Amino acid sequence: MTVERRHITGFSNPTVKALRALREKKHRKAAGRFLAEGLRLLTDARECGHVPEVLVLADRREPHPLLAALEASVAAAGGEIIETTPDILAKITGKDNPQAVAGVFAEFGTALEAIERETAEIWLVAQALRDPGNLGTMLRTGDAIGAGGLILIDDCADPFSVEAVRASMGAIFTQRIAQARWDEFEPWLRGAPAQLVAASLRDAQPYRGAPYAAPCFVMVGNESRGLPEPYEMACDLRVTMPMKGRADSLNAAVAAAVLGYEVLANLEG
Repeated sequence: MTVERRHITGFSNPTVKALRALREKKHRKAAGRFLAEGLRLLTDARECGHVPEVLVLADRREPHPLLAALEASVAAAGGEIIETTPDILAKITGKDNPQAVAGVFAEFGTALEAIERETAEIWLVAQALRDPGNLGTMLRTGDAIGAGGLILIDDCADPFSVEAVRASMGAIFTQRIAQARWDEFEPWLRGAPAQLVAASLRDAQPYRGAPYAAPCFVMVGNESRGLPEPYEMACDLRVTMPMKGRADSLNAAVAAAVLGYEVLANLEG
């Protein structure tokens, strides 16, 4: 297959401006598109059935069979392949030392109703998570523990931001994502069998050996405020993790990982 590439050499090119604008939430939402970068991440996407609509390549790059396969997939799907300079690619991605390749993908649907809870024993839930790095890390954790996906409650960081996609290390393409308000999530959760679990100090039991049950929804709260009390009290199980040092809490994404692995060990045991 002959792969056609469009060459762009000017920073003021309208396509460059449009691609760069995808780093901003309002432009992503208007376009329904998001940026991802790196050969490994884009290869993971391709292997999960997601092919970029636009592929942007640095003109000074080393040949690689995975890159050739990616180009062929984009061309076969009718996508556009753009070749440009590393400096322009850096302007698009916002990184001083960008990867040699970036892609533009259509945003996924995030309707809560599309989640099929029976497809996985573990789901992660984040409430008012504001840091895109934490969000991406939770996606990556979900992939590692075999979770079905990540449900974002209330006002969370944008899962399709460049920072969140980068931190997910490709897990944004393996994990289902849903977004909802608490007053939508709670009745949905109670509409079928489910266990809601959160780290807490309110009437909590040790997280080791707690009676976890599938499908288990592991919930963490905002990085600085934690979960609102009514949300904690709505949980079926509240657990506590020992803090041996001076720190009084864990990072939200770390807490999700610790709890997620304990739930996994319990359900598999």
